[in-house]
Amino acid sequence: MAGMDDDIRLGVLVPIGQAQWGKGTDPRGLIDFAVRAEELGYASLWVNDFLLTPRIEALTMLAAAAPVTTSITLGTAALLPVLRRPVQAAQTLASIDLLSGGRLVLAVGAAFGGRFGLPQHELSGVPWERRFTRLDETVALWRQLWTSPDARSFHGELLRFDELPPMTTPYQAGGPPIWLGGGSPSALRRVGRKYDGWLPYPPEATTYADGLAAVRAATADAGRSAAEVTPALFVSVVITDSVRSGRAALEEFSRASYGLPLDQLETIQALAAGPAEHVAARLREYVAAGARHLVCRIATTSLASQRAQLEQVIQLRTALLADHAN
Repeated sequence: MAGMDDDIRLGVLVPIGQAQWGKGTDPRGLIDFAVRAEELGYASLWVNDFLLTPRIEALTMLAAAAPVTTSITLGTAALLPVLRRPVQAAQTLASIDLLSGGRLVLAVGAAFGGRFGLPQHELSGVPWERRFTRLDETVALWRQLWTSPDARSFHGELLRFDELPPMTTPYQAGGPPIWLGGGSPSALRRVGRKYDGWLPYPPEATTYADGLAAVRAATADAGRSAAEVTPALFVSVVITDSVRSGRAALEEFSRASYGLPLDQLETIQALAAGPAEHVAARLREYVAAGARHLVCRIATTSLASQRAQLEQVIQLRTALLADHAN
């Protein structure tokens, strides 16, 4: 699950937000969505993390998906550790890794700024200041708990524990791989030094290429090999009859999910919408820039349309693999 190679892996987000599955729909259908994703050949199944809108809680969804799937990677895109107490979260994550037979990957982040990030910190009773230090220390604490059972204390700048309990041991030696989202210069350096993968969503492939070069430089400076950091991409996609109808679908999705018009969202996130070849061409740009694990969020607003798109999006992998082989 960690590491860089020439394969192109395609993953999909489970639409755990009510804005994606559709009000009035039975969310237990998300279990069937997960099963079908594995049947279709997706490499990975992901959930995102948010506290401000109705949804199925991210780790609850992964725990539900674990026993009904057998081989598909289960991931968070991205988990916000600030929403959980760090020691309890370590136990929960180790449990999911055990129950899934070692299929868990954790992409983590520090939340959006502004009206999305600060309220989640306030609801969680955690200061907004120094959130990146808190994130890195939480990850360091998890790794210590998972790998050093005799270490009974942890003293960071913000997190300090004098008496730590024995921790549930994950299935994977060393614990689940941990990726970082974000594209700031600081985030890129931290990926190279401390994390197992990179999961950004830049709106332009050239930005991705520049960011990956910075990650690899930081990786080399830290004495690590490039293969230790998986280059991934978070991208919202929808396949439609035309580019125009694709933009209309994205507009509806953006307003339902974020309360933002599309012209704002597309300056922040990677998006691809329109006929299948148009979407594939957009994704090829990121593959050419170095992305190897594409985490696709289907940009529609009902579970029925999510299921229909699930069948179409997987076909993009064939085109991407053929292009990459050439």
